Order: sequence, then C-alpha cells, then structure tokens
Amino acid sequence: MFTGLVEEVGVIEEIEPHDGGRRIVVSAPVVVTDLAIGDSINLSGCCQTVVAVGDGQFTVVAVPETLRRTHLGSLVEGDPVNLERPVRLMDRLGGHLVQGHVDAVGRVRTVREEPPGWWLEITTDAEVLRYVALKGSIAVDGTSLTVAGIEEDGFSVAIVPHTWQATVCRHYRPGSEVNLEVDLIARYLERLVQEAR
Repeated sequence: MFTGLVEEVGVIEEIEPHDGGRRIVVSAPVVVTDLAIGDSINLSGCCQTVVAVGDGQFTVVAVPETLRRTHLGSLVEGDPVNLERPVRLMDRLGGHLVQGHVDAVGRVRTVREEPPGWWLEITTDAEVLRYVALKGSIAVDGTSLTVAGIEEDGFSVAIVPHTWQATVCRHYRPGSEVNLEVDLIARYLERLVQEAR
C-alpha cells in the first residue's frame, strides 16, 4: 500500500527483454537506501517487486500482464519515473490509499501553466471515469492528485509547484501516456451498492 506521495524521481538505466516481460533497472539513490530484494516499490503508479539492489540502483521484472495494462512497456532508457516505497504503519497518510494496481493508461491532452501552478487535462475511457469524482482523489503515475474537473472523455487536475518539481509531471507533454488508478474506496463502494441491490 502506498500514499501517492512521490519520494524520488528515478531514471531508467537499462531495459532488456526477460521471458516475455521486461527487466528494468532504475537509478534511485534515495529509495535504495533501505530497499531489499522482495520489497514492493511503486514505479510510476505500478506496484513492482524488487529483484536486485546495488550501487544506487534497483531492478524489477515487469511481466506481460503488467506491460499490457500499464505504460511500462513504452518506457525507454533515460526516462524519468516516479518512485515511492510502501507506507509504514507509523507513517502519516498525506495523500490517499494507493495500491499500485493500474486501472488504465490515460493520455495527457493539455499542459497549461496557471501560475503559480499548472493545469493538466487527461483523457481516459468511460470505465475509469465512472469512478472519478470532482474533488476526489486519483493516482496519476503514482502521484496522488485531486480531481479539479470532469469532462466527457477525461478529467483535469491542478498541479501545485512542489508536485511539479518533485514528480515526473514536469516532463508531461500533450500525448504523454500516464498510468491511472482510481480511488480504492470508490471501487469498494460500487461493489457494496451492487450487492445491496
């Protein structure tokens, strides 16, 4: 479980095919300080298992299912990625509950500066939008954000200066793919309402 508060922007150092998936090496001097083999890591919104650690880097293996459901398959060496280690029970929950289970890949439509912050419009499909609520939470590439607007084919978020500097948001351009995870509570609420009917 994660909070959506990005700890570090890492860099993809190496990618190679691995049994139908991809072996991904990430340079991340901050998060590797207490990372161990078998630990979970939120890699741009996708929960991955660490298979190697050393020299300021860690390695994960993205399986075919992960590559089908996320944008990890389109990453290339040199790309920046959001990183967050799992929340500990004694930590403050500053964002929202994030599982690292990507619901869909969205696409950035608009990046507009709105001083002192920025405004992003992201397109996605109706299956995701049904769980998106105005002023509700959504994880974009693992970053906990507040929904500022809802359109027919997507949603908008306002990015504060700290988030812009501390995440991959500053690298977004129109057409950029982003991993999306809807609010966990919305999913469970829907299930409970369906069973009550």
